[in-house]
Amino acid sequence: MTAANARNGDRTGDPQQSVQEQRARVHSDLAEAREELARLERKLEHRPDFGLGEGSPEIYQWEMNLALRKRVLAKIASLEDALKSLEEGLYGICERCGKPIEHERLEILPETTLCVSCAQKVRY
Repeated sequence: MTAANARNGDRTGDPQQSVQEQRARVHSDLAEAREELARLERKLEHRPDFGLGEGSPEIYQWEMNLALRKRVLAKIASLEDALKSLEEGLYGICERCGKPIEHERLEILPETTLCVSCAQKVRY
């Protein structure tokens, strides 16, 4: 495996094609996340009234949407960072150990910056 293939998480084939496929995947996920953000923003436009001992039970759903919005914003930021990494030729490299991130992991989490081993160490 060449360094360029390893850097881009490609196991076989043309590295440029792999980079294009990865870029398309990240752009697709970013578009989906932005659509989800727009949907949540619409739901958050109307905030139900609440007060001590009174208010709408809809406040729970509103708060859930607020939490989801925060999560989607974080995902958008991660995907935008992944696009920058692609442009810099650093996409698919673990930011902790410097080794290539597993291709399968990038397929599932295109915004990831850690290989499986480092992600496990950080988690536990």
